Amino acid sequence: MTTHRFIPTLFHNTIGSHAPVLRIADGDTVIAETADAHGFDRHGAQPGTRPNPMTGPFYVEGAEPGDTLAVTIADIRMTRATGWTFDTLSPNVVDPGAVPRFPPRSKTGWIIDADAGRARLAEPPPALKDWSVAVEPMIGCFGVAPPLGQAISTATSGPYGGNMDYRGFCAGVEAMFPVSVQGALFFLGDVHAQQCDGEIVGTGIETAAEVTFSVSVVKGHAIAWPRGRNATEIFTIGNARPLDQALQHATTEMLNWLIGDFGLDEVSASHIMGQAVRYDIANVFNPAYSVVCRIALSALTGLR
Repeated sequence: MTTHRFIPTLFHNTIGSHAPVLRIADGDTVIAETADAHGFDRHGAQPGTRPNPMTGPFYVEGAEPGDTLAVTIADIRMTRATGWTFDTLSPNVVDPGAVPRFPPRSKTGWIIDADAGRARLAEPPPALKDWSVAVEPMIGCFGVAPPLGQAISTATSGPYGGNMDYRGFCAGVEAMFPVSVQGALFFLGDVHAQQCDGEIVGTGIETAAEVTFSVSVVKGHAIAWPRGRNATEIFTIGNARPLDQALQHATTEMLNWLIGDFGLDEVSASHIMGQAVRYDIANVFNPAYSVVCRIALSALTGLR
């Protein structure tokens, strides 16, 4: 098992079957730099362009269609002391009558103090002059190449992953993606220093980062939608619009997980899900919305 350090010089604004930037083996670890959602790197230069320029793809040896690629996020480190957000709520998350109350949307700067673990507005309005938020880094956009030679904009998401903007994709989480092409072709980027559920201002605190991750190929184990696991929960993600379709994808993927890996049938899985499922709205800003279906591991005690 090898640890690779990768600094990108080329970024992609689509997730697809692009030429790999690095070939890695099952079990390898990669420390990779990312640019922010508009392409600005750790130095403040702009080697990438919007939306969400991706680092990668990484070709994973042995990964084939029908497998699952498991990606363990070991660490997310901010590499810049500045970030940015938009300054008002997205018009689609408020009543139409409220939209005229907001000024035109603009970018707002943030100061990120990684040592203190806090972020604050660079030029706060008076009411927020002493206000700050915790730095809780997450990956907004990552995934694997979709099938059929597709190259899909990093503005959106689908079964392959993509711009899901789920704040639960943080250090300590294992993310799983369905492999559709040889080598999986894994991409990542769009790191946020902090973000609310739903990404309701259209961004998190966008910044550059260094992400440490490792990969594992689960042979012959096909999944339909992204999955995840942390110390206390398992979860699935559906990406679609309208929102109820995203929920349906996430719920069906959880049902299939419980049946396939925990020895349940539809009725027994429904009993567990009916009492234990929790839902998160990961984002309601992107072209495809993202809904997360979660179950605590404690609810599965006694199952294999």
